[in-house]
Amino acid sequence: MNNADEQALNSAIGRMLSDATVTAQTLPQCPQIALWLVEPEAMRRPFSADEIRTIQDNPAYWAFCWASGQVLAREILANPHWVAGKKVMDFGAGSGVVAVACVLAGAREVIACDIDPDALLASAANARLNGVNYRLHGDLFAFDEPLDLLIAADVLYDRANLPLLDIFRAKANAVLVADSRIKDFDFPPYQALGRHESFTVPDLDELDEFRWVTLYRC
Repeated sequence: MNNADEQALNSAIGRMLSDATVTAQTLPQCPQIALWLVEPEAMRRPFSADEIRTIQDNPAYWAFCWASGQVLAREILANPHWVAGKKVMDFGAGSGVVAVACVLAGAREVIACDIDPDALLASAANARLNGVNYRLHGDLFAFDEPLDLLIAADVLYDRANLPLLDIFRAKANAVLVADSRIKDFDFPPYQALGRHESFTVPDLDELDEFRWVTLYRC
């Protein structure tokens, strides 16, 4: 376990919440993978108004494994033919959980892409934690290499992001999306592959409707 990674991520998450720290945590639904994630106790106490504003201004999305990411990682490991031998991008990588799963499942090359520098820091640390290697990239729009598959989890939380679905198709031969937020998802040629119950790690006790993740493939 890399103490330098832990220290760097603790410094990063401190910008969200001063007393928050990260620990290496195994995913309940995907025990083959461990991630540096926020220590749960830090998120269970009441927050002051100033702390809430700071959390909103500096959200450490990378410090959680969201329900869709956990489902995608599990399903990729259960269906390695989805990625085996392919060049794959994990868009909106966050912790890098899907990128880790793709390498473990035999992808030829994996790129973890996220606009947040702290997410790229976390993705690199989690690659080392799991003994895998992948590339990091900060801007999908500046990426001009061919891709066999683009994977995205929980990036449609705002309907303003829906145009990304067309951009994904232009960037890769195939697209795999996991989402728990959009109701009445109807964006041909995307087709549903299945619906799975999951949760965020650490568990944020989210509404039941957000604990169901649907996979879509184009």
